[in-house]
Amino acid sequence: MSARATVLRSQHEAGFWVHRMRTELDAIEVLVTGASGGIGGAIVDELSDCGARSWIHYRSQRKSAVEVAERVGADAARVVQADVSIESEVDQLFATIASQAELSGLVVNAGLWAPESVPISEMSLEQWRHTMANNLESAFLCCRAFLRGIKPDGPAPAIVLIGSTSGIFGEEGHGDYSSSKAAMRGLMLTMKNEIVRLHPRGRVNLVNPGWVATPMAAAALEDKALVERVTATIPMRKVATAQDVASTVVYLLSERLAGHVSGQAIMVAGGMEGRLLHPPS
Repeated sequence: MSARATVLRSQHEAGFWVHRMRTELDAIEVLVTGASGGIGGAIVDELSDCGARSWIHYRSQRKSAVEVAERVGADAARVVQADVSIESEVDQLFATIASQAELSGLVVNAGLWAPESVPISEMSLEQWRHTMANNLESAFLCCRAFLRGIKPDGPAPAIVLIGSTSGIFGEEGHGDYSSSKAAMRGLMLTMKNEIVRLHPRGRVNLVNPGWVATPMAAAALEDKALVERVTATIPMRKVATAQDVASTVVYLLSERLAGHVSGQAIMVAGGMEGRLLHPPS
């Protein structure tokens, strides 16, 4: 190994250990739903850097989930499968984890976005129910199972829900998605009052990303006109990275960093507003 490579490796390892010490997430167990890539995969990466152990949930993308696990190492992750819109599968998922570990963190990231733009006046009830089942009901089922497993004398539990700026500003043609994400705030505000009945230091928070440069959004973000429209209401005039979202999630999971933060909805969207800040060029 060259002298430069040795220095760079030492710097990385030094930063790694400082990161661990600052978050104090070393060796905690966290379930991340929808973690086979994108934001979920980035959250697993960040948790691994902090020394936490992630349970990487996927529904159908096993290959991608395994790739995330291999990237962070066998000691830092385990891969688990379930359709989190089905009650029995969620209960089995949490029973499987409970037989091997004691969860202290839950990140509710799984969800879907219908690619077609459909106004409410034309939307089928089937589409509406499908989106609600996969985005909102799945969140309820996972949170309920997590809350049922909390022990009063166990580690301080933390839940982080992944919402969307769509739930704040709405989304034309995607009323099913924006409604499911808007409901996350009510779920979060209720649970932050209920979780302390189960553990005095329990916390629940919500992260609302705007546009994020993930593989799923890559094709759309190649359209310069779209990017201009997307960033027209963002003071920072840039699209977020998955790492931007992951860092916020890790902050909220850390009792040391956010031990007195609960019931908060944090936007990770460069200061996005519901008004035009940058007129088209």
